[in-house]
Amino acid sequence: MELENLAALGVGNVLLAPRRKRGFPPLPETPRLLIDKSLGRPPVDWEKFHDFWLISDRMKNVLETVDQEGVAFLRCETRSLKGGAPVYWLCDFVRRVEVIDEVESTVTVLDDGTDFRRYDSMAPSNFVFREDAIGSAHIFRPRFLEQWIICDQGMKDACKAAGLRGMSFTTQFGY
Repeated sequence: MELENLAALGVGNVLLAPRRKRGFPPLPETPRLLIDKSLGRPPVDWEKFHDFWLISDRMKNVLETVDQEGVAFLRCETRSLKGGAPVYWLCDFVRRVEVIDEVESTVTVLDDGTDFRRYDSMAPSNFVFREDAIGSAHIFRPRFLEQWIICDQGMKDACKAAGLRGMSFTTQFGY
């Protein structure tokens, strides 16, 4: 696949979420994807794409059904050289939860003196989540570890029941 109108989107070489936020930047036009076997295999239900995820209609349906408030979508215009192409969406996981219990965790906090903190990824870490902070969320990004996407067993089960392809799940937190 190829993002045909990347230059016209005015975002540089990579489509990114706004700084220190999640969601989509304002774009002058709809992202346009060319999906064709000459460019490689077609996308599956869930793939990393720039700073976001490219997802199928089936994946979008699962995410909306299980936890609509935790995600944002931007429909892509899709085409194929042979005509007709499946619908794909850009997806971002927008719920950020301050979930790390820094007292109970083994973690090195790097604090820049502002509201932004990060954890030293080079230091040994063992994260403990504050269950009360999670509430009813089924999928979220831990605040200050926003490269991670955490989901519960309900989301994992819904993805497997739908027969979705392209994702893998790792159990690390017991959440």
